[in-house]
Amino acid sequence: MYAYISGKITFYSPTLVVVENQGIGYNINITVNTFSKIKDSSEVKLFTHLVIREDAHILYGFADENERKLFQLLITVSGVGANTARLILSSLTTEEVFNAITSGNVNVLQSVKGIGAKTAQRIVIDLKDKLLKQDISIEKVDISNNTLKEEALSGLLILGFSKGMAEKAINKILKQSDIDNVENLIKEALKIL
Repeated sequence: MYAYISGKITFYSPTLVVVENQGIGYNINITVNTFSKIKDSSEVKLFTHLVIREDAHILYGFADENERKLFQLLITVSGVGANTARLILSSLTTEEVFNAITSGNVNVLQSVKGIGAKTAQRIVIDLKDKLLKQDISIEKVDISNNTLKEEALSGLLILGFSKGMAEKAINKILKQSDIDNVENLIKEALKIL
């Protein structure tokens, strides 16, 4: 019904934002990833999805179109409601969810609180082909970076960092710069961690 809403942020928290547009304040449920992208803004444009239930009309907002598309696909899976889809997209980045589903990695999906083995498998089975056909432009790291990433992750795990924190740091660095060796990647990750 609503493609997007843009306006002034009058209130925000990690799960909810109020956007004022033409004198109307819209309560919009957001993911933690969207919150991190908009938290320093006073004006915002959120891509929206309206869920109509018998007892409520709930508006969900996303910082980018890819996150909204992934949300809309996730809620088509039996057993995955809007709040579960929002939890998945809050716990993992859009890229992590996309890669986990298209590669069939159910363990990544199971790392989200409340997602069991059966639900994770159902998500992969139902969405793998759909995601590959969708027009979702996810940054794909080339194979050489995958080896680099795995080696750096292994090094950080040996140093005692948790896998989740280490992966987020490595992904952030790989997106921001062109590092071509493991030592420099680990050094940059240690600055973040």
